[in-house]
Amino acid sequence: MATTYAQLTPSFVPQQPQTAAGLGIPWPLVLDIVARRLHLDGQTTLLGLQDALKLPPMVVESVFRHFQKEQLVEIKGMSGSEFVISLTNAGRQFALDRMKVSLYAGPAPVSLRAYHEAVRAQAARPHVNRTRVTEAMGDLVVEDELLDQLGPAIVSQKALFLFGSSGNGKTSLAERLARIYQDAIVVPYAIEVDGQVMVLFDPVIHQPVDVEVPGLDTRWVVCRRPEVMVGGELTAEMLELRLDVRANTYSAPVQMKANNGVLVVDDFGRQVMTPTHLLNRWIVPLDRRIDFLTLGYGLKFDVPFVLMLVFATNLQPTKLLDRAFLRRVPNKIYVRPVSDHSFHEIFRLEALKCGLEYSAELGDYLIELCRKQGGRWLRACYPRDICDIMVAIDEYEERPTRIDREQLERATHLYFAEHLDTDEGSDMI
Repeated sequence: MATTYAQLTPSFVPQQPQTAAGLGIPWPLVLDIVARRLHLDGQTTLLGLQDALKLPPMVVESVFRHFQKEQLVEIKGMSGSEFVISLTNAGRQFALDRMKVSLYAGPAPVSLRAYHEAVRAQAARPHVNRTRVTEAMGDLVVEDELLDQLGPAIVSQKALFLFGSSGNGKTSLAERLARIYQDAIVVPYAIEVDGQVMVLFDPVIHQPVDVEVPGLDTRWVVCRRPEVMVGGELTAEMLELRLDVRANTYSAPVQMKANNGVLVVDDFGRQVMTPTHLLNRWIVPLDRRIDFLTLGYGLKFDVPFVLMLVFATNLQPTKLLDRAFLRRVPNKIYVRPVSDHSFHEIFRLEALKCGLEYSAELGDYLIELCRKQGGRWLRACYPRDICDIMVAIDEYEERPTRIDREQLERATHLYFAEHLDTDEGSDMI
């Protein structure tokens, strides 16, 4: 199901400031960023500075007049109706001095206070019913019972625990939760904290929406609500501010990039950091919707923690979480092995994708083979994986793709690890 985001505008629209004071950030920081940008560009126009730094015309004009007065810039000519400007020798020295402090020369940041206000105002309040959840999961085969458990969890926007055997679709369910949202939000490029710049906008995570919003402060980007997925690569460092020592700028932690959206911790319990460490790090944010970060020189400050946190694991929650944390994850959904009926439908869809001809008889035979070789419970991943193997077999043998009992037997034999007898397997670790 696709939402036409281009037709949407955010409900919260930070207005474009008309003065330097209206930016809400220190004036010296504005001067530093403009000087560094001018040094990098060599020559540019006031319009070029507006576009690169996302500053309003009146502010760029004020900086230009200030630099003129201090003899830091000079006019080199005209480009259409625009002055072409560059730094003077004194201006280049000023820029070099400011580059010793920081190399940041990107879009001007917003204030931490403005960010707090924006995140709170854009907290998700999705309208969710059976129809919406079914549409969001439309490309999956999901039992009604599971849909009716997911629905209330999404409405609450509180932490969710998806658990069950591997291969039954926990990750697939989690990564589709963001489809529920049918609105857009605004995200700042960067945030100023105590004169420091923290970069927040991440083009890998934040998907801009092509829409015109009259009066919008250009330091903000209209985006879809973010969905961030982390797995075994999650480390403690990813949950804290990361300082780029060379540029002397900070990068926002993963949970901050997920604000106003969904953060999925996949394969929970398999991370380098222990579950206890991770849970202790987030126990206060889950309770108070506030997280605490620390700058490199020790200044601690709070940021919003307004997101839907989803854990997906094949481990038992009671073995990973103590009672205090279980209470803070109120939604716990067991993703069961699939039924025979659902298995048939998944097999039919996967066969269709691979150009294979499905029949109920072959579906029954695949179920028989899976139970014989893989155990009693059917997993949602079996049809896809086995269809892929059948296609690979046909490609290897340079023949048209086909599906029959012989092919199913061959594919399942490759897929399932058979037990070796004692003598044959004695050297295996």
